[in-house]
Amino acid sequence: MRALITGGAGFIGSHLAEALLEAGHEVDVIDNLSTGSIRNIGHLKAHPKFKYVIDTLTNEPLLAELIDRNDVIFHFAAAVGVKLIVEQPVHTIETNVHGTEVVLKHANKKKKLVFIASTSEVYGKSLDVPFREDADLVMGATAKHRWAYACSKAIDEFLALAYWKERKLPVIIVRFFNTVGPRQTGQYGMVLPSFVQQALAGQPITVFGDGTQQRSFTYIGDVVGCLLKLVKEPKAIGQVFNIGNGAEVSILRLAELVKEQTKSKSEIVFVPYDKAYEAGFEDMPRRVPDLTKIRSLIGYEPKVQLDEIIARVIEYFHHHD
Repeated sequence: MRALITGGAGFIGSHLAEALLEAGHEVDVIDNLSTGSIRNIGHLKAHPKFKYVIDTLTNEPLLAELIDRNDVIFHFAAAVGVKLIVEQPVHTIETNVHGTEVVLKHANKKKKLVFIASTSEVYGKSLDVPFREDADLVMGATAKHRWAYACSKAIDEFLALAYWKERKLPVIIVRFFNTVGPRQTGQYGMVLPSFVQQALAGQPITVFGDGTQQRSFTYIGDVVGCLLKLVKEPKAIGQVFNIGNGAEVSILRLAELVKEQTKSKSEIVFVPYDKAYEAGFEDMPRRVPDLTKIRSLIGYEPKVQLDEIIARVIEYFHHHD
């Protein structure tokens, strides 16, 4: 199999590239390095089955050529991270919607299988936890830029499923729930790497809001293993899947766990959302996946739990900061 990964120098994309190569497949990567890093794929550059190009998806002749020579496209290129989304809403919407549009358009010419990377954010303000793939999506007001990312990814899903329904383009949509692990940066508001870096530096560990908001964190290795199984499963085509870990933790408790594991003397401090992001910022109190669908199809079970995830992220920053 030959796979194209858009955004392949990013956190999830680089781990997927690594796993595909280890399984004997060929990998092409395209990334404009806006949020990805060449450092993430530096160790892969000498691999005989690995190629990468630094460019944007708006270079359609190049994108068409890359799609044409690959069997499957993992479309991970996107604007990510709450901080980036709040600060650059135009970039977020244009990148996410147009990028997906051109990938689907060119993939459709040869009916190449496309994975669309979506997000738990699409569930919006829903309180119907755990979130099921067929549940209603509850978005906030358009004046709240916080929801621009969720809406842009929901449009990606609608468009992909429309291509499947109308034009029989094989697509699989995966909604990631707080994927974490080595190589993830805290630069764009990702909470676990931010906490670990603050703790190791002896800086205050900054919890946004009151810390009672709950999340479930999924190890990158579990996510990649799931993707490798899904790509071989014909019954996954035309479907939407949650990929996550059902175990919940409050953000305050996460900060405490990071402080304990790093043996840091850092103080845990609370930063109001209005100060961290923008006035009137809204957040989801809980974000937990229902894994029944993915479990029943491929037997998915997350193997790495939170304590070990934190330990691995700490180990990574010990060696890379």
